[in-house]
Amino acid sequence: MSRIPESTIHEIRNRGDIIAMVSRHVELKQAGRNWKGLCPFHNEKTPSFNVNSERQIFHCFGCQEGGDIIAFLMKHDGLTFPEAARNLAGELGIEIPEERDGQDAGLTTRIYEANQLTQDLYREALRTPEGKIARAYLVSRGFDGAIADEYGIGFAPARWDAVAVRLRENRIKGDVGVQAGLTSERKSGQGYYDRLRGRLTFPIEDVRGRVIGFGGRALEADQEPKYMNTPESPVFHKRQALYGYPAALEHIRRAGRVILCEGYFDRIAFARAGMAEALATCGTALTPDHGAQLRRRAREVVLIFDGDKAGQAATEKALAVLLPHGLRIRAALIPGGADPDDYLNKEGAEALKQLVDKAPDALELTIRNAMRHGVASPDQKADVVAHIAPLIARVSDAVSREEYMRRLSMAVDASPAAVGTIVRDAVRGSKETPQVDGSSLGLQRNRRDQPEDRQLRGLARLCLQRPDLLSDETALSLNEIIPAGAWKSIILEIIEAAGEGLLLPGEGHGVDPFVIETRLDEESRLRLREIAVDDTPFDSERSAEQVLDDLVSWFQRRGLDVRQRELNRKMRDPNADQDALLAEKQAQLQERRARMGVGNVSEKDSRNNGSQ
Repeated sequence: MSRIPESTIHEIRNRGDIIAMVSRHVELKQAGRNWKGLCPFHNEKTPSFNVNSERQIFHCFGCQEGGDIIAFLMKHDGLTFPEAARNLAGELGIEIPEERDGQDAGLTTRIYEANQLTQDLYREALRTPEGKIARAYLVSRGFDGAIADEYGIGFAPARWDAVAVRLRENRIKGDVGVQAGLTSERKSGQGYYDRLRGRLTFPIEDVRGRVIGFGGRALEADQEPKYMNTPESPVFHKRQALYGYPAALEHIRRAGRVILCEGYFDRIAFARAGMAEALATCGTALTPDHGAQLRRRAREVVLIFDGDKAGQAATEKALAVLLPHGLRIRAALIPGGADPDDYLNKEGAEALKQLVDKAPDALELTIRNAMRHGVASPDQKADVVAHIAPLIARVSDAVSREEYMRRLSMAVDASPAAVGTIVRDAVRGSKETPQVDGSSLGLQRNRRDQPEDRQLRGLARLCLQRPDLLSDETALSLNEIIPAGAWKSIILEIIEAAGEGLLLPGEGHGVDPFVIETRLDEESRLRLREIAVDDTPFDSERSAEQVLDDLVSWFQRRGLDVRQRELNRKMRDPNADQDALLAEKQAQLQERRARMGVGNVSEKDSRNNGSQ
């Protein structure tokens, strides 16, 4: 008869949520570290049926029934072990590879044994002369021998076969080391070599404290990659593994939260700062399996990633994975782009604790980060909503989802009903990437049809297509006469790119717009794209040089008009120095006449003009 491999049974037990399973049949209430309810297997009035989510077991103190999630399903539904295991595997999406002998159970046991032998070797090697480089690195990060011992940090010797020899000495077959991910077979087929060599090592354990894999940190400048994990094995599944078990379990229960960070040193930093409820993702992406594990153990997750753009992106990816599990998620980014370990060493344990304790709601933080690109225009508001709506759609609780929709609509000053429609479309999956514009948000688009905007647009387009017209003198003049704003930013970047020779291939093809896009904010990038695709002729009756001269003259006159209005306002002030203002007025009029090709104006003309 075919049997289910031991590794698959182990995966079913690890991935199954015993609280969710039992709650289908028993009303459970949390009582300390356990959940309690009336036993479904005998009649009772006082609850004596206990379920422990950390250990994934149940036990009734009344009838003495107990076991894991498979045992509960067997007892409750009257199933055999294979039937219950297969039912759970189907629910969890686990494929069962069938075996007909007892080799798999023996293999799993030998893999655990091989992993422990390897951990012992790494710990010993850290204390030997060849481990000097690893000890020096630990000291540079503020670690001593006691800390290394506490967290099981070791050193993978730089030799090719240190692990292979240790396994062979303990009668562990070579193919077991390969399947454990500890060694690889030589191409010649003669012997095996170690996967991790010359690296600082971190043991990755399951919730029962068994070593399932290793992480290795490079110690030499030319070692790549910087961090390297052993590959997946029958006991090491990266979509489920988190670094920090089992030491964090009791602390998670007491704190009622999980601090989730990215790396081994980060997790150790939180533990050293008195926050041992931290777990790390082992450098791999979060998965729904991770989310299910976290939800079984806590209601709240605090995401702490590096305070750079990559950290912001990691926060958003984590939200997309964790929100469907009904977790309350807060997030904080380490200031200055540092990681938690650096921050601990520089600012101290209390500062790191405050960062965690005061971490804001993660979705609120994501909305604020999205708004930093601007919400002044309808297009900018639409971009924010399109970015955030899919995340809000993943909030499992309908009440919370409605509240986030309200907050998003307030943040961008858009119609709550319109934002709600977009989010609900995402919930239904009808639009994986929402198509959002100003009109769909109930916003009136500003067509920017004012004369000044038209002139700025024409000037920017001319500069983009004909950078050869931009002499140094013209560039300086434009910088002085163009009003501040998005168009000025675009024009100045075009001028700078032209000076750097960042042109499109071919003769007379203008500045490459993609080169300068990265230097602009979102609103400016949008305007740049508009003029980049606009191939309308400038003027059939005038040359490009004449068009540029006319545009420059238009802005010069506009500048004079602005200065004149401001001067007239000042002259209406009875306390102002009228003589100084008249002198300024005279200079302005002379400048205007000079630009128009007219001679000097008299003081009488100036006085008459100033009184108008």
